[in-house]
Amino acid sequence: MTHEAYPIEIEFPNIGLHAPGNTGVDYVHTFDSGVAGPHVMINALTHGNEVCGAIVVDALLRHGLRPRRGRLTLSFANVSAYARFDPARPDAARYVDEDFNRVWTAAVLDDPTRRSQELDRARAIRPIIDSVDLLLDLHSMHERSAPLIVSGPLDKGIELAVHLGAPATVISDEGHPQGKRMRDYEGFGDPRSAKNALLIECGQHWERRAVDVARDCTARFLLMAGVVDEADLPPGWMAPLPERMTVVRVTQPVVAKSMDFRFAGDYTGLETFPEAGTVIGWSDSEPVVTPYDDCVLVMPSLRQLQPGVTVVRLGRIGARIDRRNDRTT
Repeated sequence: MTHEAYPIEIEFPNIGLHAPGNTGVDYVHTFDSGVAGPHVMINALTHGNEVCGAIVVDALLRHGLRPRRGRLTLSFANVSAYARFDPARPDAARYVDEDFNRVWTAAVLDDPTRRSQELDRARAIRPIIDSVDLLLDLHSMHERSAPLIVSGPLDKGIELAVHLGAPATVISDEGHPQGKRMRDYEGFGDPRSAKNALLIECGQHWERRAVDVARDCTARFLLMAGVVDEADLPPGWMAPLPERMTVVRVTQPVVAKSMDFRFAGDYTGLETFPEAGTVIGWSDSEPVVTPYDDCVLVMPSLRQLQPGVTVVRLGRIGARIDRRNDRTT
């Protein structure tokens, strides 16, 4: 896989304008309608170089969006990483000390012996997250690929993703061996809880299209949650729904054992291999093969390669939803 830099097609917002917040946590704003309804959170910058979410949250704050029902939280997460962004080393701004999206278990958050900039930030935001009913976490990807909804492993997450309706591909997975994501934290990842969350991979980090996807998904999520009406949103944010949706269930991650990992092709995501046993790469000179027919590659990338990092996830198609005929296969 090649590692040339993608062009930066978007402007980075000055989020410093939103630093004071109104929650006691900087860069986090909560608005209460005073009317019964869910607490909905739109979160940006879980990773500091994933800018499309920051553009959306910045725009909503500038627009003065307020909920008609329930509560709305608009958040910038890893602001320290975002502040480090350098176009010459764009992938280095993903995090400062450790991945903010791998620390979301109570045991890690409660461990006083562990410290990092990301853990400090997660601990500050945690009380707000604990009160959220519906979370939309806006992300982007290392490679230029079709956008994805990451629903988590539970049926409730898949159902929420299908209800949202876009993007067209839903990825149902358990997460990463390195640690738990925010979208799987506590009630979001508990089948007995009414809380729910989606993570959207909107496109490649710096492509203009990723911003369009982030706007569309955010508008649809807020309307689906019922906290705003369409007239409250910035105009022109929603795009036509895809005619079909596909649910891909991840069966296993491929984790690098060392720096000696390479792919067999320039994969960017959603490549499908019809035959089991197809070589897709090599790890420590041993072939990595597809475990079943019609195996789908989910977010392959070596840009963050190091031992223990997931370099690709393998999935199989679980369902196809045809919206024209309202039919699932």
